[in-house]
Amino acid sequence: MEGGGAAKPLRDVVAPDLDVLFCGINPSLMSAERGHHFARPGNRFWPALHLGGLTPRQFAPDEDATLPRYGLGITNVVARPTRTAAELSRAELREGAAALAELVAWYRPRVLAVLGVTAWRLAFDRPRAVLGVQPERVGGAVTCVAPNPSGLNAHHQLPDLARRYGELRRLG
Repeated sequence: MEGGGAAKPLRDVVAPDLDVLFCGINPSLMSAERGHHFARPGNRFWPALHLGGLTPRQFAPDEDATLPRYGLGITNVVARPTRTAAELSRAELREGAAALAELVAWYRPRVLAVLGVTAWRLAFDRPRAVLGVQPERVGGAVTCVAPNPSGLNAHHQLPDLARRYGELRRLG
């Protein structure tokens, strides 16, 4: 399996045996344009990683390739960039779920953290799923659904994101 995701508009940041592989829904248009994950201003992913104790300082999106040094990685359920995740079809999400399972089986992260309960519900056909550790594993990894860090997700504020993301490393 190709680690860089050559056919993907935004490459995966992966390495074997990560502590946590974060999985977004799909890249934003801005992230795909800039070539870095969670590149939109106002996205709380990078501050949450740092405040959750997963990185020694707050990284900028253009430093995403350094994450494997800290046992972390990033991928997406669907590779196609969109303005909003609502533009994705159920078929795209399900196809992405199958590809994600293969990627996880290949790289063997201890924990897969899917960022967004709605995407999880649609992609994995779990309509009643809630945030937290899931009863099933994806690709053999402990699987947790965590809140999406988008600034549009007002249900979860930065301190909650940081706490939940910080707990992920301890799950595996």
